[in-house]
Amino acid sequence: MHESLHFLGHAHLKQVVGQRALENARARKQLGKNGAEAFAQAAAYHGAGARAEAQALCERILQYFPQHFDALHMLGVLKFETSQLEEAQALLKRALALQSRSPEAHYHLGLVQFALEQYNAARASYEFAVALKPNFPLALNNLGNTLARLGLFGPAAESYDRAIACQPDYADALCNRGISLLMLARYSEALTSFNGCLALQPANVRALNGQGLALVELRHSDQAIASFERALAIKPDFANAFANRGRAFADLGRYEDAIQSIESALAIDPELENGWMVLGDVFLLTGRTEDAFAAARRAIAIVPDSAPALTLMGQCFATRGDVEEAIAHFDRALAIKPDLEGTITKKLFLLDFSSADFAQSQAARKMWWDQIGSKVAPASPVIHQNDRDPERRVVIGYVSADFRAHSAALCAIAVMRHHNHTAFEVVCYSCSPFRDRVTEEFMQIADRWVDASRLSDDELAARIRADKIDILIDLSGHTAGNRLAVFARKPAPVAVTAWGNPAGTGSPTTDYVFADPVMIPPEVRHLFPERIHDLPCGVTLDPAPAQFRSSEPPCLAKGHVTFGMLNRINKISPDAVRVWSDILRAVPGARLMIKHNALDEAAVRDSIIARFAAQGIPVARLDCIGSTSRDGHLAAYAGVDICLDPFPQNGGISTLEALAMGVPSVCKLGNGLSSRVCGAILTSVGLSEWIGDGEAGYIDVAVKAAASPDVLKALRNELPARIEASVVGNPVAYTKAVEDAYRTFWRRYCVSA
Repeated sequence: MHESLHFLGHAHLKQVVGQRALENARARKQLGKNGAEAFAQAAAYHGAGARAEAQALCERILQYFPQHFDALHMLGVLKFETSQLEEAQALLKRALALQSRSPEAHYHLGLVQFALEQYNAARASYEFAVALKPNFPLALNNLGNTLARLGLFGPAAESYDRAIACQPDYADALCNRGISLLMLARYSEALTSFNGCLALQPANVRALNGQGLALVELRHSDQAIASFERALAIKPDFANAFANRGRAFADLGRYEDAIQSIESALAIDPELENGWMVLGDVFLLTGRTEDAFAAARRAIAIVPDSAPALTLMGQCFATRGDVEEAIAHFDRALAIKPDLEGTITKKLFLLDFSSADFAQSQAARKMWWDQIGSKVAPASPVIHQNDRDPERRVVIGYVSADFRAHSAALCAIAVMRHHNHTAFEVVCYSCSPFRDRVTEEFMQIADRWVDASRLSDDELAARIRADKIDILIDLSGHTAGNRLAVFARKPAPVAVTAWGNPAGTGSPTTDYVFADPVMIPPEVRHLFPERIHDLPCGVTLDPAPAQFRSSEPPCLAKGHVTFGMLNRINKISPDAVRVWSDILRAVPGARLMIKHNALDEAAVRDSIIARFAAQGIPVARLDCIGSTSRDGHLAAYAGVDICLDPFPQNGGISTLEALAMGVPSVCKLGNGLSSRVCGAILTSVGLSEWIGDGEAGYIDVAVKAAASPDVLKALRNELPARIEASVVGNPVAYTKAVEDAYRTFWRRYCVSA
């Protein structure tokens, strides 16, 4: 029975196979020789957008011609177009197994792999396509997209360049090139690329947004706003354009407009990391620290490894005074993106508030040079055309973002008020859009005033060269708004860094740093790329108005000593809190006045109080005072008997102004420049006995002074005159020393090779 059935089955199978062979022959005849006629029809369907018909015909072709390359290729494309990505990839790989030298098939496989987020595989596919067909703009553009997705923005830009060389009117490639150049911080080139795209496609919103971002980075924020608004007129729900417009508003100081624009962005897309980032920055600029913390947390929750978001969080901690936590966040950000300039600058600034010594500080500054400065510095020595007459009138250029009511301006304006304009021409390059009555005075003092706030680094460097500046002075160092990247370009024959942040730049294109033997002792000077030039002291200050001085220390009337710290709260280190608490415990009834504008915010104030509470100091012994006018700030010294200089970051201008108001300061020397400024000032005016030897010595000086009201009264009346009689407190004499230094620098340059 089994055999019979087997025989009958075999006979039936022969009949079926025969029938199928006949049908296959008829089908092959209908499909044309090798399926060519049917494929032509499938291609026509595809070209007309009839995908279902094209797919059905390709599948029919492959049923009878399984090795039909064109049908496999087209079916793979059709599957890609209908988001059937795994099937598309399998079909295209089958096609390439038949014809491995098809650039189009490699290109389409790359499209599929990119959509599957297989970026390394996509890169290989596009590279095969380009190797087989070098003039293939689509493949070159998509190779650029893939390289950009892999974070390889330099090679991406090169790939876009090749695509544009093949097809100069390739708008998408121009736009994509601009985006990669933005990521490379090549902002002028990026702007040119976006402009080229927009000349071809004026309504390209990606290009308009990119154009705006390039303009923001080039400091043309007013023009940037116009670009973002053009994009929003075309695409009203473009969240990123709203956020970026907010950033441009903030750069112009239009904070309310900035917040409204960013909130519009977040209403459209609550998960827009960029929106929360910009909002957090604006909150910090407007003193809303806790709101900034909340924005930073949202940004990090959206993108946990975002270097800018981690930087924002670090800056929030810095504003609150938590230096260690802030630096830890900056380090996390730099581990992700080592060349993030704003993060490097913030870390460098904050290192001066830490226990970093000279070696650590200079190593960090070298990091700035390696990651930022060296990349824009001239490849060979710059030849300047300035007249090398050593005795002629020298043109001095001061560069600062702080020509306004700011502590960094107090020393600079004291010098500039007393310049000899016969021997020196004074040019000011103001790098901030903010102006106030102090700005107006700087403008009157200067022989020439240049608003550099809307000039890019290249534009400012070109302006400095055109102005024939002989000696260029950096007044910002590694602080907000600095233009050290301009100094790296060496636009003037001689460069000096002074006063604003005098810890050195780390840049070999800056020739000198002003200091004194206490601030930078001889044994560490070899660590600096700049040459150290000693002045009588690192800072100076105009005499304080006499009407704010009091003739007696307040302890005589109040019956208790009031210590004071009228300085940045982020200078209050954990060690300072501990030592000051020891002093308060050792001086019965003593109080501590802390004054800084950040204390306007309740959360910041509570944080400071909590730090002392942890040391057992009740809130009743603390007086926290927020922002006041400059006159109000000086008047506050009438309520202070003894200033406690913070450490490891000392007071500078604040120390000198306290002495000028008759209030002595207790300090201790540290192992970094920022921890030696107060000691340098006290030494220069003959008050070295107020410098404690370590923490124990610091406490001893403060406690003994608190027990000596007669000494405090004598100093109250004696110090202002003593300060004014010293070079450090006499801006006329101090400025003469500065000008002698400038003349020395210029003569030295004139005889150099």
